[in-house]
Parts: sequence; C-alpha cells; structure tokens
Amino acid sequence: MKNLRFLAVFTIVFLLYNLHETTADISTDAQALLEFASSVPHVRKLNWNSTIPICTSWVGITCNDEGTKVIAIHLPGHGLFGPIPPNTIGKLDSLRILSLRSNFLNGSLPSDIISIPSLQFLYLQNNKFSGNVPLTVSPQISNLDLSFNSFTGNIPQTLQNLTHLTSLNLQFNLFTGPVPELNLTRLRLLNVSHNLLNGSIPSPLQSFPESSFSGNEFLCGPPLKECPNTPASMALRPKKHNKKLSTGAIIAIVIGSFLLLLLLAILLFCFMKKKDRDSVSELTVKAVPPGKNEKSDDFGSGVQAAEKNKLVFFEGSSYNFDLEDLLRASAEVLGKGSYGTAYKAILDEGTTVVVKRVREVGVAKKEFDQHMEFVGRIGRHHNIVPLCAYYFSKDEKLLVYEYMVTGSLSALLHGNRGIGRTPLDWDTRVKISLGAAKGISHIHSEGGAKFAHGNIKSSNILLTTDFDGCVSDLGLAPLMNFLPTKPRCIGYCAPEVIETRKFTQKSDVYSFGVLLLELLTGKSPLPSGHEEVVDLPRWVRSVVREEWTAEVFDEELMRYPHVEEEMVQMLQIGLACVTRVPDNRPSMEDVVKMIVDLRSSDSSEHRGSSEDNRSKGSNVQTP
Repeated sequence: MKNLRFLAVFTIVFLLYNLHETTADISTDAQALLEFASSVPHVRKLNWNSTIPICTSWVGITCNDEGTKVIAIHLPGHGLFGPIPPNTIGKLDSLRILSLRSNFLNGSLPSDIISIPSLQFLYLQNNKFSGNVPLTVSPQISNLDLSFNSFTGNIPQTLQNLTHLTSLNLQFNLFTGPVPELNLTRLRLLNVSHNLLNGSIPSPLQSFPESSFSGNEFLCGPPLKECPNTPASMALRPKKHNKKLSTGAIIAIVIGSFLLLLLLAILLFCFMKKKDRDSVSELTVKAVPPGKNEKSDDFGSGVQAAEKNKLVFFEGSSYNFDLEDLLRASAEVLGKGSYGTAYKAILDEGTTVVVKRVREVGVAKKEFDQHMEFVGRIGRHHNIVPLCAYYFSKDEKLLVYEYMVTGSLSALLHGNRGIGRTPLDWDTRVKISLGAAKGISHIHSEGGAKFAHGNIKSSNILLTTDFDGCVSDLGLAPLMNFLPTKPRCIGYCAPEVIETRKFTQKSDVYSFGVLLLELLTGKSPLPSGHEEVVDLPRWVRSVVREEWTAEVFDEELMRYPHVEEEMVQMLQIGLACVTRVPDNRPSMEDVVKMIVDLRSSDSSEHRGSSEDNRSKGSNVQTP
C-alpha cells in the first residue's frame, strides 16, 4: 500500500515538473517574439498576444510536435520595417527555419540569429540589411539566402566549414574581396553575382555556371574570362613595340582627319537645311485659355484635300461625323503631352470629342494602320480611354478619343491647391488607382509579353464621372521616333528606360508605382516652374527610413480617420513597384490583386503571396 502511494506521488510530481518545464520553454519563446514584434514596426497585423495559444494561433509561427518550442517563423512580405533588435529572435534556441524575405528590414544582421545552433534555413533576401555578415554561422545551416540587400565586407571564410550547406545566395549586395574556397560536397546552388568581388574563382567552384559569378568586374577565372598574368594569358599577350610613327603615317593621319571633318561639315549642313524645311512646314499651335475657341486648321492644316473623308472609325463606334465635320469644329487646346497636342473639339451637332495631333511618328501608313487596328482591339476595356477614329497622311496624324469630362488625375490631384479646393478623399484615390491598375493589367495581358504602354503618368489617367481611372495614350509609344524621357515625364521613367531607351511591362509597373506614391504623398514627380525633377521614390524611401508613419502622406489624407493602415499598405505596394531591379517588381496582375485585398476584411491573410513574387534571386523554393 505504501509503495502504491509513493508511486502515485512520484508520478504526479514528475508530471507537474514536466508541465512546468514545457510551459517555461514556450513562454520564453513567446516573450522573445513579443519583444521582436513590439520593436519592429509592421504593416500587416500580427495577432501575437499572450491570450491565445502561440503554437496554434500565432500567424507565421510553427512549433514542434510537443508544443514546447518554436521551430519556424514565416513572415515574408509582412511590411516589417527597421532593424532586428538583438536578444529577440536570437533567443529561440530550437529555431530551424527563419523566413523574413521581401520586407523593409535594415541595419546589421544580429549575430545571435545566424548563429542559432539549430538553424537550417535562413531566408532574408529582398530587404535593406547592411554591414558585415557575422563570422559565426550555424553549423547546421543548409539554405542561406541574403541576396538583394546591401551587405558589405568580405564573404566570411567560415562558410567553408558549413558541411551541410546546399544553397548559398549572396547576389546583388556590396561584398568585396575574394570568393572563399568553398570545397563543400553538398553545395548544389551558388550565386555571388553582382557584387564587388575580385580575384580568381577558386577551383572547387569553377564547375558552377557563369551566371553564378557575373556582374563582378574584377572577378576572373573559369567560368569567367581568363585571369591576367597566367601562363595562358601571357602567351597570348602581344608584345609591345616602341617604334615611332613614320612621316608617311603622320601625313596619312592628317589627311584622314581632314576628310573626316569635311564629311561631318557636309552632314551638318544637310541636317540644318532639312530642319529649316521642316520648320517652314511645321504647324503653329497657339495655347488658348479654356473656353476660348481656336481655329480648326490648328489641328487640320496638314490634311490633304484628296483625303478629306478618309477618317477611319473603329468597329462599334457610334459616331457618324466625317473629317470635314471634324475640321469645321471649334477647338480649344487641352494640353501638350509627350507625343502631341490634345484639343477639345465641339462639332456642329453638339458632339464633343478629343482630337490628338500626333507628331514625330516613325512608321509608314501601312504599319500605322495595322498598329491602330491592334490598338483598337486591345483597347476595349472599361478602364481604357476609347479610341474612336484616326486619320493618317504624310503631314498629319490625328487620333479621335471620347471626351472625359472629369479630366485627368494630375489636374484633380495638383490643381487648385489653395482656398476653395475640394480635397481628393482616400476612397476616391483607391478607386482611381485600382481602375488604372486594371487598365494597365489588361494592356499587358492582351497585348502580349513584349507589349507595354510606355508612358504611364497621372496626366494620362483620365476619369469618368464616377471617378474610375482610365488609361489614355494606349499604343502611341511604339509609333514614335523617341521615348518620352524629357523632363516633363522623366520622373515616371524606370532607371533602365533612361539607360537603355527601351520600355517594358516592368517599366510600366515602375511608372505605376510612382503614380501610387504621387497619390499617397500629393507630390508631383515632375518639375514645376524652375524646380528640378523630383525623384519621388528616393524621397519616399528617405522619409520612410527616418519616420515611417504619417510624415510621408498628403496632409489632405490625414483628416480621414481609420485609413492610415490602408495608406501604409498602399505605400508598401508602391515601393514594391519602384524597386530598381525589374525582375523584383510585381506584375500588374499582382498589383491589382494587392489593391483589391487592401480593402478586404481578411486582406492580411492573403497579401503575402503577391510579395512572394519579389523574390527572384534564388532558384530554391522558399517558405
């Protein structure tokens, strides 16, 4: 009997002891996570609190089977800002997986995180981390992704001790020095491209493809170019000759230079003559105040007499006027854009249309007709300004659009900022941005992978009476002899467009991101008066870095309660669109989904997938 009592007491004490240990373990992990959440601002809500079970209810948290320790954290694209404080996540001594990719984390990487003994998978790509990578790395690490950050210093030599390492992604950072000799039998994926590395590639790594090392100007050796001063390169290097130029060679150089200058002078003379002829035939357009008429020949004097009735209407158009009617219409200048001048034309029967007089078209009539047919077909969408008809001749190209009485987003957002202005409220701004995003997404999906708009800006977003955003100027960019990179629109151009003079769907995404930032800040990315061009993305990033809350937003928006969280989420969408690396930008289809989710009650549970598209630096599927 005594033995039974002793056994029962022992069992109860043992169970209570283990229950205490289990509760203590998970409580310690929970406290560390709560300290992290309270120290790091985040756009998407974290439901972490002590009143609900951590292992079954906390978003992004996975525990072991016993529920005693946290083993995984998945918070990709959660809008996390600022540095990671030490002694928070680093206290989770059983953590195996940490995924904080596609956020806005910055500062140095705490050494207590990367050195967690149990850590196997670390995904921190697409953030803003800087400084050196800690030398002590978990010996169990298998997948390490620090790509698309701003890490500096040397790649740690201690990585060559990680016998479990299978995937290492360090591309698009600022690492310097040599590549460590990683003689690791399990290493299957390596990418150190687009850094500042130098020296020769170690022989154990020369079997990896060229893409693993490209973008490092001073890195050499297989699979890249041969290193200088090697026996092979020395044998191929031509010997230096110190002979002076002969008299005959000098005379030949002088004569050749003279002929070259003469040729350049002739070409310059021909160019100036052509410019003079063009200036004589160029039509003079006088800007008139709204409401005053301008003679119709201002947009029709180049129409040829034999082609007076050759106005081409698109299928489904309800208009019944001809070119003669259009030329007789009273007209007023609406504005001069990147590709030409737009006029408001009122016909005799009271019909109002917009006539765009396009200049510097770089294609012949046949190509122009084919392109217009293509544009008319893909332009049938609620969020694209309808193109009704066009006219083409040698001296005149006219496009006829439906008249949008509410005007442009640019005028509504920036016009009359003084007394008597009606503020543009948050709901209207979201509606306009969603409509514009749908229009651009339709253009990308229907036009094919290589077709882009090429000139997305607030003055090209026109509004219906219900304030739906509609995209105008569809299909004009491919017809032009030039790209719209003049100061009046360069503020919307992606960096790669300015460098390569080529626009893509990803550069459209960048321009739309600038437009979102314009809606949020109320600031124009274009110069006004004598001001220089505003780099709006850079300004927003600088403000977010210093004071990430209300300082960045338009003062007109701060009067509306309970919308700041949505504005911060929209800010995150805009910043994702203006990422400098094109492949890291979301597609317009994803942008539409993100804006739709922004207004959904359960948006915080679904928006992470769109951020996942920003992670393009690794071939490994990350959690």
